[in-house]
Amino acid sequence: MSRVVKDPEIRRHEIIRAAKKLFLEKDYMQTTMQDVMTELKIAKGTIYHYFKSKDELLDAVVQGLADDYISAVNDIFSRCKGGAMDRLFVLMNAGNVADTQKAFLEQLHRPGNIALHSRLLAITLSQLARLYAEVIEQGCKEGLFDVEYPLESAELLLAGVQFLTDEGFYPWRQSDLLRRKQSIPALFEAQLKAPKGTFNFLLKAL
Repeated sequence: MSRVVKDPEIRRHEIIRAAKKLFLEKDYMQTTMQDVMTELKIAKGTIYHYFKSKDELLDAVVQGLADDYISAVNDIFSRCKGGAMDRLFVLMNAGNVADTQKAFLEQLHRPGNIALHSRLLAITLSQLARLYAEVIEQGCKEGLFDVEYPLESAELLLAGVQFLTDEGFYPWRQSDLLRRKQSIPALFEAQLKAPKGTFNFLLKAL
């Protein structure tokens, strides 16, 4: 039987897809490079030609997940051409596209996937922050916000809200979560120097 030689890019994506499947099913910590080889029926030399380690393969899986997520957000966000608050409202709702993937999130929050979870958050938040910074700058031009550092403000707000409300990192009590979520509108207003009540619409999402 002749050996099947695939296009390098096709083979690389096959390895990433298989690793993603195994990381989520078995947990990243429990998955080995041999598991990926067995899943695809490929030789050791093949997988190590593309990825020198499981950690390098994890980076590729995370980047692919982040790219898919940001692409979905961008697709929704790019359709809104209104004022800063209109665009911010759309962006915040677009950022919740992952909430529809409940099964995926449950797998991501398992203890064995902490590396996958944390790296994915780091990449997606850094990319989302640039979109938020764009809207914050627009809000400053419209006289709604008064921010000297739009990108840094976006990074701090997104990272703070995500980290302090993510049950995948801490087993928060529901009362703790509610308390933090109720403070979010005031924190946004303080950081962006927006009029009181500007972000009260966020309370509806609690």
